[in-house]
Amino acid sequence: MDKKILLVHPEVSRNKYNFNGILENEPLELEYLSAVLKQEGYTPEIFDVPRETVSLEEKLRQCRPDVFYICGRIKQEAFMKEYIRLAKRLDPQVVTIVGGLHVQKNQERFYMPETDYILTTFDVFQVSRIIEGEAPEEIPGLCYKEGGQWKCQAAQPFDIRRLPWPDRSYFYSHPGHYNYFEIPHCAQVRTAYSCAFRCRFCYRNVLNCGTYTARDIEDVVEEIASIDSEGIYIIDDDFLLDAKRIRRFIDLIKEKGIHKTYVCMGRVDFILKNRQLIRDFAEIGLLYLIVGLEAVEDTYLKQYNKRTKISWNAECVRFTNELGIKIFGMFIVDLDFQKKDFDRLYTWIATRGVKNVAVSIFTPVPGTEIYHDYADKLITEDPGHWDYMHLVCRPEKLSVRKYYFYYYVLLIRLFLLARRQGVYDGIDYRSYILSFLKNMVRGKGAR
Repeated sequence: MDKKILLVHPEVSRNKYNFNGILENEPLELEYLSAVLKQEGYTPEIFDVPRETVSLEEKLRQCRPDVFYICGRIKQEAFMKEYIRLAKRLDPQVVTIVGGLHVQKNQERFYMPETDYILTTFDVFQVSRIIEGEAPEEIPGLCYKEGGQWKCQAAQPFDIRRLPWPDRSYFYSHPGHYNYFEIPHCAQVRTAYSCAFRCRFCYRNVLNCGTYTARDIEDVVEEIASIDSEGIYIIDDDFLLDAKRIRRFIDLIKEKGIHKTYVCMGRVDFILKNRQLIRDFAEIGLLYLIVGLEAVEDTYLKQYNKRTKISWNAECVRFTNELGIKIFGMFIVDLDFQKKDFDRLYTWIATRGVKNVAVSIFTPVPGTEIYHDYADKLITEDPGHWDYMHLVCRPEKLSVRKYYFYYYVLLIRLFLLARRQGVYDGIDYRSYILSFLKNMVRGKGAR
């Protein structure tokens, strides 16, 4: 088929905190779509903006695509819109399609003249139906314009088992990228969509119509065996969900003699209830375990509907450290934090031996259950501020300036702690700390 199709993944940010060279995500969604389109006889091109040496405008002028597809998250919204407008300005006849995580629950934010179609489902097979000119009212999960008005067909839960393996040709053509800390050229593997838990702040559990769907683990292991990369990042929102499934995964990896290094996400309660399973996972290569510890007080865990306890968090850190697994603890600084709360969080992290940490400002995401509680408290409409390093709501007990001051003091203390412990040796600590200091003086979010 002669249609030119360009699949675009925009940059995460244009400030210092894009972590290029440190944490880089393979454009897996585009690779799934590329695989589907190639099965249909098309020859799509992937363009991952931060990995390219030419601008998207140069690429559009050179390629002149018939179809322009772009996807991303809320913090990429402004870039997505900018690129859609660019594509239409350069060629008014190009068909523009928006997909990805953000638009599944926020499609109306892309109701603009330059957008032709919005796909609110994980079902990438629908893209080929759009390209082939099928009636839009027959395509589930599709938003389209009719008579100058936007109309939307209801999305349906997508069975992930229908997906082909992703087309990783773009990944393989960029061997110097897609690193996960010290794991070079780390491939991403998805084994499930959505999440079975219902944490009130989490956006992932409302995706796919709130329906959890998982691949056959045998197929997952076959895919991993085929990947020409030593690092595997399993990007499920919670890979450690079904003990029998994980046991089968470990057994198959051993049977097939697969030797790789793994990163995955999991919950504290599962880890503690299945200690031998985690020990066995560590033996086959589990290196990083990303865990939502979230808080150091039970009141916050209850507020977030985490269904865990602080004592469990502490034991989880002790246990994983004992195994040599690098737990990556994710924490939230809440809107009611005062200086003592920032200090308490630092002390807990430092005394418990959590070496790998991400500290996010409490951010109600549009589309989540908790967002409605804060919709009238927003202090910004800039989608780029939904990066978990900006206040999007006014703090309850501090001024915005003081809140940012204590937040950056916390980050600097954590960076210095990590440096003393030899964590993230590849990071330019001085550069980041100087940036934090500048932000403290400005009294504003990340730049």
